Amino acid sequence: MAGALRRWLNRLSSDDDQLEAAALSESSDACGAQHARQCRLGQVVTVQGRLRSVDLRPADSLATLHAELYDGTDAIELIWLGRRSIPGIEPGRTIQVVGRVANRDGVKTIYNPNYELRPALIA
Repeated sequence: MAGALRRWLNRLSSDDDQLEAAALSESSDACGAQHARQCRLGQVVTVQGRLRSVDLRPADSLATLHAELYDGTDAIELIWLGRRSIPGIEPGRTIQVVGRVANRDGVKTIYNPNYELRPALIA
């Protein structure tokens, strides 16, 4: 009972971003995914979160689809090489990805991740 009261009081005093981060982090824990904050270079990881942004960036005539995945702890950039769009990959969508973590200009990045579209989180 005390734990439920504490969570309720925390929600009253938290802003929307903190609540979203907590919900995303809890969802990640529930499905057994790793937290983006704990992912290390070279690791093969499973991460679940919400896409904050998705955009097409042509680089030397090779189209690349970039997305930022946020799981409540940190963000990971997802890059699909040679793709102009992927049905269902859109801002606000919840997905789970599997791939090897690389470093691109100091940013955690997964190239061509395997992905699974997930149902929207109820926050």
